[in-house]
Parts: sequence; structure tokens; C-alpha cells
Amino acid sequence: QVGQEEMEEELTEADLDQKVDIYLSETDTLWMFDMPSVMVSVEAEDAVRVLERNKIYVDICKTKAGSERFEERMVQTLAGAAKDKEVQCETIIMEDKGMTVTSWDLDISLDASEIEPMSRAEGFGARTEGSSKSPTAKEQEQTVSVSSDRDITTSSLMIPESAVPVRSQEEEKCHSEAILTSENLKQDLVIMERILMENIFQPKLAAYRQIPVLIEPDITSDRGDTATATEEDEEEEHDKEKKDEGKEGKGFIDPSMKINETPEEDATPRLEQLWSYMCDLTSGHSVSSMAWNKVNPDLLAIGYRESDSKDQKKGFACCWSLKNPMWPERIFQCDHGVTAVDFSLASPNLLAVGTSSGSVAVYDVRSRNDAAFLDSSASLNKHTDAVWQLRWVEQDRGTTGGDKKERLMCISADGRVTEWLIQQRLDCIDLMKLRRTEKEKKKLPGEKERKSEAPISQHAAGLCFDFHPEDTDIYLAGTDEGHIYQCSCSGREQVLGTYRGHKGPVYRVAWNPSSTDMFLSCSADWSTILWHRDSQTPLLTFSSVTAFVHDIMWSPKSAFIFAAVKESRVEIWDLSVSIFNPLISHTANPEANLTSILFAKNTNCLLLGDSLGGVGVWELFNLDAPGSNEV
Repeated sequence: QVGQEEMEEELTEADLDQKVDIYLSETDTLWMFDMPSVMVSVEAEDAVRVLERNKIYVDICKTKAGSERFEERMVQTLAGAAKDKEVQCETIIMEDKGMTVTSWDLDISLDASEIEPMSRAEGFGARTEGSSKSPTAKEQEQTVSVSSDRDITTSSLMIPESAVPVRSQEEEKCHSEAILTSENLKQDLVIMERILMENIFQPKLAAYRQIPVLIEPDITSDRGDTATATEEDEEEEHDKEKKDEGKEGKGFIDPSMKINETPEEDATPRLEQLWSYMCDLTSGHSVSSMAWNKVNPDLLAIGYRESDSKDQKKGFACCWSLKNPMWPERIFQCDHGVTAVDFSLASPNLLAVGTSSGSVAVYDVRSRNDAAFLDSSASLNKHTDAVWQLRWVEQDRGTTGGDKKERLMCISADGRVTEWLIQQRLDCIDLMKLRRTEKEKKKLPGEKERKSEAPISQHAAGLCFDFHPEDTDIYLAGTDEGHIYQCSCSGREQVLGTYRGHKGPVYRVAWNPSSTDMFLSCSADWSTILWHRDSQTPLLTFSSVTAFVHDIMWSPKSAFIFAAVKESRVEIWDLSVSIFNPLISHTANPEANLTSILFAKNTNCLLLGDSLGGVGVWELFNLDAPGSNEV
């Protein structure tokens, strides 16, 4: 900066034309290093004299070898003189200090950061009151030195003997509470709990993940029995080796040498239960919906509501993990029964929850706080009846590549299909209002025309919907009339088609993920119907038992297999095998009705929710259908 501030004088033309004299002078030579040479030039003046000296030296060296005048003598050189040097440094100051303390004073000094300052002030007050009394001889002997972290000076206070055990109990209680409420202890307990769960459920989790099951060896406690068993095993191995040697020469193979040899398993398809997601908190509540996390396939969200009420009591949503099948990782309490749950794909930590009162809430599962991240309580356009289903849907209309927008869609019993906007608060807009259709009655001959009675509500209650797997602008909506509407998000109030085949409320509709022109629907009229998108006439109707079909779902691994729950039974249908009878019909829980169904991701397992709060995990066997991915 200083160099930049200095201004150089500008030269004028007169200065450039002026003559300048420059004088060069020689300074004195400064010798920094001088080393005389041991070599002499042949042309030098002393060259002849140097050559003569060198010749004399060579002759002397030659005559010394073998001469009688040559003697060898030992000469001891002088050792270097030792020197003593002294360096002065600062002296190390050492001090001895002591004080008299009791055991509870040590606890205070160690746990000072965790104990409230008020408790310490009360302790000092107790000491002062004790010292004001007339001390006895024993009390005079008991003194304590109180010191601060910064001050070195100490002071002695009188402590009554009767006050020491009372204070010790209070400190022990505070210390125990501080340990039990610490975050480090909670984290250590979580890790210990997961280790125990993995050890307990290892065979079942291994079967769920389709990996080999570890079998623990049998260990006998009696040493004598162990030694005897070892000797018998050695004798048997020795006999087997002899037999094997004879058989190898004859070309035989010992079948006993096969590893993990098991009898031929039954090839018939079947279900086997691995475990059940259930605890004291969920017992007595009905499972209303289930949803997997889009990113973490081990995280499951389950919604619960009261089974013996009109859905006006409190409910809750739980997040279960495979690492602990006995207690949920997160519990979100709701003012009303939970009827629908679903995880977001763009933000996998967000869980949307719909309730029987019509409210919608979004929770952050990463937070340990059970309060809702967003809710619809402040929305002026919120639903007035139960939200029976909600979905996070990626809408790619007008976008390209990965710039897809995810929206939250809901269908409610108030007859509205809504889209919720995730902003500072939850607010919604109506995509569709489901209208009731008048039933045409045949007029008998001679009967007079009667005035049609107006329905109580002009809107049909929406119970379920499902978006097309390829074109998310198209969706199906099922109503309590038994009708299924094919609608479009591109235009308001736009109905592309109506499918009339059920005689009761439609509980679920599901597009086929492999054959996207086919979809299933189930109803309270005891039937499950297979539809084609371009035909309003049912293709196939499945009705095995006289019971409500509460839920259906296509298998993610096959275009022919789907599952359905009917009261206490679950049915697995394989259309490539039979269209008249289910492949599997199993009673999961005779004491409860099945309410929901969900296929597991990346494994051959099925989840069944019932009306008692349990979600059973069942393994499917022998369902490998040939050509299952082709239609």
C-alpha cells in the first residue's frame, strides 16, 4: 500500500534531452574465502623444484620397505579437552496441599455440571443453619473445605452429624435421575435392545430376508459326558473313514456325507407366520392402513383406530422397524382414529396421516417430537368427513426428466378428491366431486309416474382410489354406491368412464403394476372383480366365500397373483393356475377379522393387519409361477 501511494515524478522533454554523466570506479576487493591450491602448473617457475621434492619423497618411501632403519612406534593422540557448560532454567515449584472432605462433597464436585445450582444453594443454607447451633465435640471434629474452581482459598464450615445422611440420599437420588435421563444412556439402551432383538429373531429375520439360518451347536454342561461323546465321535469318524476308503475304490458315494440333507418338502403353496408387529399399546385397536417407506424397505408405517367405536375416539400411527419387532420406533398420537397413512418419495422422512374426522397431518419421522410437522386444522377447505385413503403421487405433467413434482392426494367420505399443497400450512384444492347417480326403475304396465325422491346428499362418499402406474393423471375412485369412476387430473370434474358391477360399497381398487390396462376391485358384496380399462363389463368375478372383502393387492413379482382378505381368512389367487378357486385359503386369526393387506418388498412375505391391533408377517412358499411377468 505504501508503494502504491508514492507518486513518481513525471519526466519532461527537457529532462530527457539533458546530458547525464556516469562515472565508473573500481572498489577494493573483498576476499571472502581463500584456499591455496595443492597443484602447480608445469609452466610455473617453481615447477622444477616441486618435481624434485616429489621424486625424493618417492625414493624415501621405496627405501623404507625392508630397511633395517625402519621402525614402527605407537603414538597416542591427545584426547579432546572436556568442557562443562551450565544452562539456567526456571525452577519447578512444588507444593503440598490437603483438605478434609466427605463422600458427598466428592459427588458434588464430580456431578456439578448435571446438578441444578438451586440444590447446591440449599445445601449451603443447610450447612449454615447447622453451624449456628451449639456444636458438640463430635461435630467440631467434622469439618469440610469448600473451594471453587477459580479460587484456591478454602474455608471450614461446621456440619451437624444428623444432616450428612439426609443430604447423601438426596444427592444419590439426583445422581440416579441424571443418569436415567441422559441421552447417552438412552442411545446405549437402544443399541443393546437391537442387539437382543437380532439374537432373538435371527432365524425369523433370516427367513424374511431369504438368507441362511444360523443354527447354534448343542453344548453339554457335564464334562464327563462331553469327553465320552467326543470319544464316541472319534470312533465313528474312524469307522466312516475306513468305509469311505473301500467305497471310493468301488465308486460308491455315501449319502450321509451330504450337507444340510432334508427330506423332500411339500410342493403345495402354503403360508407360515414368522412374527407379528404387536405390543400393549396397539392391543385392542384395529389396523386401518399400512405403508412401506419408499427408501428404507425395513421401515413400516401402520395406522390404528378404535375397533368398537364410531371412529371418534383417539388413534395413533406407529413406525415399526425390522430391528425391533416388539416395539415401534415412533408413535404419533392423534385426536381421532387414523384411517390412512403413506410415506413421501421425494422426502422419505415425511409421513402423511388421515383421520376419521377429515383432518390431514404430516409428521417428520426423524424427529422424536410427536407433534405434527403440518396439519389441516387452519385450512378453510378441509374435509368434513373421514379421509379413507391418501397417496403421495408424482405428477410429471409438463415436466421433463427428474423435475417431477410430488403432490399429496386424498379421497374422503364427503365426496371430494383433493390435492394438498405443502406450504407454510396445509391447504387443499378440489380435483373432483363425486356425484350420486339415480337408479333407473323399471315401470310396470299401468303404473303411474311417481315423483323421484331427492337423495339426502348429492355427493357419493369416496372410499378408495388408485393412480395409474404409468400415467399419474389417470386415477380410479370407488364409492359407497358400488360404482368405480375413471377420472383425470387434467380437467376439473372430468369423468372418463364409469364401471358398474358391485352391489355394495367398493373398499379397494388396484391397478395391475405389470399389465397396466387391468385393475381389481373388492366390495362388501362378497366379490372381487377383474376389469379392463377399455371395457365397462367385468372380465372375471371371484367369489369363494360369503364374506366382505376388505382389501386386495397385486403381487409385485407376478402379473397373475393377487391377495385378498375376507374377515378372518386370506386368499392368494393365481390366475395362471385357476380362476375358480384360490391357490391358498388360510385362516390367519380366528379371533379377529383381517382389515388390511400388504406385500413385502424384495422378499416373499405378506403382511396382514387385523382388528385386534396385530400385523402378522407371513412367508409365502411355492408361489413361483412360470412366466409370471408376462400377460
